[in-house]
Amino acid sequence: MEIRARGARWSCRTLVAAASAALLGVLLTPTGAQGAQPAQGAPSARPATAGPPPRRSEPVYSYENAIRESVWVDTGIDGDANGSTDRVAVDVVRPREAERSGRKIPVIMDASPYYSCCGRGNESQKKTYDANGDPAGFPLYYDNYFVPRGYAFVAVDLTGTNRSDGCVDVGGRSDVLSAKAVVDWLGGRARAYGSRTGTDPVRASWTTGATGMIGKSYDGTVANGVAATGVKGLKTIVPIAAISSWYDYYFQQGAPLYDSGPEWLSDYVESPEARARCQAVQQRLIDEAPRTGDWTGLWSERDYVRNAGKVRASVFAVHGTQDLNVRTKHLGQWWDALADAGVERKIWLSQTGHVDPFDFRRTEWVATLHRWFDHYLLGYDNGVEREPMADIERAPDRWTTDTVWPPRTTAATTVRPTAGAVPGVGTLGRTPARPGTTETFTDDPRLSESDWAADIDRSTTAKSGFITRPLSRDLRLSGSSAVTVTATPSTSTAHLSAVLVDLGPDTIRDYGHAGEGITTLTERTCWGPSTPADSSCYRETAARTADVDHTVFSRGWADLGTYASAGHGRPLTPGKPYTLTLQLAASDHVVPAGHRLALIIGGTDRGLIDPPSTTPTLTLDLARTSAKLPLVGGAGAFTRATTGTAPPHSAPRESRPNGVAEPRRTPPIPGDRT
Repeated sequence: MEIRARGARWSCRTLVAAASAALLGVLLTPTGAQGAQPAQGAPSARPATAGPPPRRSEPVYSYENAIRESVWVDTGIDGDANGSTDRVAVDVVRPREAERSGRKIPVIMDASPYYSCCGRGNESQKKTYDANGDPAGFPLYYDNYFVPRGYAFVAVDLTGTNRSDGCVDVGGRSDVLSAKAVVDWLGGRARAYGSRTGTDPVRASWTTGATGMIGKSYDGTVANGVAATGVKGLKTIVPIAAISSWYDYYFQQGAPLYDSGPEWLSDYVESPEARARCQAVQQRLIDEAPRTGDWTGLWSERDYVRNAGKVRASVFAVHGTQDLNVRTKHLGQWWDALADAGVERKIWLSQTGHVDPFDFRRTEWVATLHRWFDHYLLGYDNGVEREPMADIERAPDRWTTDTVWPPRTTAATTVRPTAGAVPGVGTLGRTPARPGTTETFTDDPRLSESDWAADIDRSTTAKSGFITRPLSRDLRLSGSSAVTVTATPSTSTAHLSAVLVDLGPDTIRDYGHAGEGITTLTERTCWGPSTPADSSCYRETAARTADVDHTVFSRGWADLGTYASAGHGRPLTPGKPYTLTLQLAASDHVVPAGHRLALIIGGTDRGLIDPPSTTPTLTLDLARTSAKLPLVGGAGAFTRATTGTAPPHSAPRESRPNGVAEPRRTPPIPGDRT
C-alpha cells in the first residue's frame, strides 16, 4: 500500500484548548519542558486565576507522597471459561494533593503483558510491591516525570499476566478489551474492585476521564487496538514500534517470518497459573494460525488497520526504519489508514532498530511528549499540533522535519529493471526491458540481503540486481514501495524477497548490532523525583555507528503461491509464469548524489523469512517486472538524478563492500531487548 501525503484534520479539541486550560488551573510557566528533577516534595497547585491560558504543566505535586493503589477492573469477558468474568490488575500512582483539593486529573496509561515476566525499557524494569501488596515501583519514567505535573500514571497487567485473571490471546479480543475496560472504568463506564475477588466497588472519581495510552512494541500495539475500538475518553495514543496487524508480524504475503506462531508468545508472557488454565486458548492460537500463511478469522480479529476509521484519539507514532522485529510495514499501513480517516497525527522516524526514543533522543523526546500530553490531555494551547508533522533522523543524531509526511510532492514513480552486460547485474531506469528479456536466480537459504548487496556488482546465481548509474543529485524516497514481478518457478513452492539498497559509503546507526543502533553507557540522568523503591534515573545511551558501503533501507517478502489471493497460498506449476506484487516496508531515505540506487530480487532472505519446502530456480520476465517508488519530486526527480554528471567519488569500490552485520533471527517477542 502506498502512503499518500495528506494534511492532518484537526478536531474541535484544538479550537477550545485555551478555554479548557484556563479551567484546569495547574501552575505553569510560558515555555519549555523540564528534565531531571531531584527527589523532593512540592507544594499544592495554585487555584485557577484569570489571565493567559497555561502552556506547560509544572512539577508542583509531591511524588514521594503520591497515592499508590491497586484496583481490579472487570473486563466483562470470560476468557478462561471458568464461569466468571475476568478482572485485570490496575496499578495507579497519582498526586495526593489533587485528591485532597478535589482537583480531577488526566491519566497516562501503559497496558502491558511484560510487567512481571520480562520487564520494560532498556533496563528491563518490573513492577514491585510493598509488604502490603501495594505498588511501590513502576517501570519507566512516566510516573516520576508526569505525576508531579498533575497526571496519574496507570500500569495495566493484560489478562493472563502478573496479577490479572483470564488468558493472553496475543492481540485478540481479550488483550484489547481488557485494556479498553480500564479506559471505560476511568470514564465511569465500567466496574472495578479493591481486590481480585472482592465485592466492594472502587470508582475513579479522581480523574477527568481523559486518557492517553503509550507504550513500546506489544504495549503500543495494544494502544493501537484500543484506539481502533473508538472508545470514548481515549484522547491520544503514542505507539512506539507497534504492530498494526498481527498477521503481518508473523507472515508477509504468505511468507513465514518466524518458525513459530502466537502460541509461543502467549506461553512466554502468561503467569504460571494462567498457563495452566488457558490451554484451550493456546490451542486456538495454534489451530487458527496455520503455518501455511493463510488468512483466518483469528487474523481478522487482530487486524486494527481495518478499523482505523473508528479512531477518535490523536496518534503520535514512533518507529525505527531499521526495525527488523516490528517492521515498518506496520507503521506504513497504519499511518495511511489514519490519514484516510482524517486522524490528527505526528511521527518520528529514527535510523534505529527496535528502540524507544527515550534511548536515542532522550531530552527532545521527553520535552515533546510533555507538550503532547499537555495539549491532548490537559487541553493546553501550546502549539504542538501546529508544529511539523514529522521528525526524521538522516544520520546518527542528525534530524530534519517535514510539515507533512510523506511530503506533498511525493509521487509513486514506476522504474523498470533491464538486463546488463553480465547475468544478474542489470540496470534500473524508466525504460522497459525488451519483451522476452529474462534474469534467473536460484534460492539459496544460506544467504541474506547483506550477501546480495555485497555482491551487487558481481554475477552470482542467488540474486538478480538492478542498479542506477551514479546519481547526479540527491534522490529521496518517502513512504512505501511496491515491486511487481512476473516469475516462473522450477518447483511447486517459492518465496521471493525484494530490497532497496543505497550503494555508497556512509556512517549509519549499527542496527545489526545487539543494541540495534545504541550503546548503553554507565552514566545516569534523572527524570523527576525518586523514592527508595522507584528511581527516576536511567542509564544514558549513545549512538552506535557503523561505516558502510551499502545500506538496505526497505524490504518486502512474499510466497509466490499467494499470486491469486494475498490470504491463501496455492501450489505452483513448475514452468508456469506468475505475477505478484510485493509490498515493501515504509521508509524515508535519501540516496545522496554520487551513490547508486539498487533493486535486488532474490529468494529466501536469511534471518528474516523462512525458506520454502523446495529449492526453486526462478526466471524473471523483466518486461513484466517493475517497481513503484515513492519519490519526492516524482518522475522528474528520478530523471534529473539519473542524468548529468555525478560527483567524482561516485565510482564503485573494487573491494567487497561492507555493511552492518547480517540480519539476526530474533525470537517472536515484540518487546524490549537489552
